[in-house]
Amino acid sequence: MTNENNKTNAFLIPFFIIKDIFYFFYKGIKFIFIDLLKSLFNRTSAGVDYAYQNTKDLVNAENKKREERIKKQAENKAKRQERYNNLWFVKKQNAKLEKMREELLVDLQNAGSIRSTTPKVFQYKARNKEGKVETGTINGYSKLDVNTFLLQEGYTVYEIKTNKTIDFIYGENSLFAIKMSTKDLLFWLTQLSTYIKSGLTLTESVKILNNQMQKKKKYRKYFQSIVYELTMGEPFSKALEKQGTMFPALLINMIRAAEATGELENTLTDMSNYYTELDKTRKEMISAITYPAIVMVFAIGVITFILLYVIPEFVKIYEGSNVAITGLTLFIINLSNFLKTNIFTILLVVLIIFIIIYFCYKNIKAFRKNIQYVLMHIPVIGNIIIYNELTIFTKTFSSLLANNVFITDSMTILSRITNNEIYKEIMNKTIDNIVKGDKISTSFKGQWAVPDVAYYMLVTGESTGRLAEMMKKVSDYYAEMHSNLVNNLKSFIEPILIVILAVIVGGIILAVILPMFNLMGSIQ
Repeated sequence: MTNENNKTNAFLIPFFIIKDIFYFFYKGIKFIFIDLLKSLFNRTSAGVDYAYQNTKDLVNAENKKREERIKKQAENKAKRQERYNNLWFVKKQNAKLEKMREELLVDLQNAGSIRSTTPKVFQYKARNKEGKVETGTINGYSKLDVNTFLLQEGYTVYEIKTNKTIDFIYGENSLFAIKMSTKDLLFWLTQLSTYIKSGLTLTESVKILNNQMQKKKKYRKYFQSIVYELTMGEPFSKALEKQGTMFPALLINMIRAAEATGELENTLTDMSNYYTELDKTRKEMISAITYPAIVMVFAIGVITFILLYVIPEFVKIYEGSNVAITGLTLFIINLSNFLKTNIFTILLVVLIIFIIIYFCYKNIKAFRKNIQYVLMHIPVIGNIIIYNELTIFTKTFSSLLANNVFITDSMTILSRITNNEIYKEIMNKTIDNIVKGDKISTSFKGQWAVPDVAYYMLVTGESTGRLAEMMKKVSDYYAEMHSNLVNNLKSFIEPILIVILAVIVGGIILAVILPMFNLMGSIQ
């Protein structure tokens, strides 16, 4: 029995040892992986909480300081405004404005409420939301309508008036009428399309654009007038049309067609792309003309400088040495003397000639047509002009057809957007042929200004009923041809102009240096 108890005790001792080992092992693992990590996490969390609270307190303190600073600035501004309003001349001005406002209210209840059948230009004086008194113009049918619109826009109105002088200065046919630049038009179309697609109404979109373009003061009255027309229930195309030359005729007609089909957003996007491509073509034309013009001006400047300042120095040497001067040298010296004596007269005559040519080109149709005819028959330059005109014509015609604009209206619009009298005559002839029942292609047949490729593509599109698609292909083709020709011309004309300049300058220098060799020979 004793032996069995001893065996049992001997067995239990290792068991307790193993149990203690596992217990301490568990405690060690728990301390390392649980207690220690928990302690580190608590300390880190406490640090984060402290940093967060500290940052929050700093932000709150900064916000409070900013609010106090803004409040103080507002109080100082109010005090300055109060002191300004208490000045005698300001009080007098405000009293005058209030009197004008009272007179306006009386007028609005009588003659000012009568609406005219045609829009007039009204000049107003009002205080805007910022408290500044401003004067502006707006198209409207009555003083009451204009006053209501300005009140809705947040103005305090003091005076609204109209007369023949105001209508002459600010009307649609005014001499001071402006046209929106291509850059601003692209921004306006892109933003307007985006706002409408986002769910805003047309009037709200135009108002937002009006606020966005506040810095463009020259456009302000036109945008206000558009908002007014839309508020009065006028169609968007009609509102744009009433702004005179502000918006292109093509854009107005495209929007009119889009209003009938309900695709205003897509039309605005298409017109934005159209004017982007048109601007690219225009810049290529300007680039093609600018470089040769700059080189020519530089060449004329260098030659004039040599004749006026370099040649006379050689003349002094020849006169002191009694050298016989003949031939080309004598001609150069005489030319130098003539320029030195009559330089201002020559510049004045050249300026007058340019002014006369410009005036005749702008106002005399026959003169303009002859100039265009000559330019279009000059090698390379003629092709550049023809390709440019065809690109604009076919691109515009394709857009008009795609937006379901009538053919006769399309031709009228096309004749307006080009300044080339030769293509205008083709457009007018096309309108006459359409009235007679002939095909469009009949007017383009046998025209020297219309290449065969463009004519046969027009015939194909007309016979297949895919005229808009064919015109788009013709536009892409001639746009590429125009771009390649312009790039090649710039690459080709650079060395030619440099060689011409070198030959002229070198010839002048050589002509005046040759007598120097004769002088040196006689001395030897």
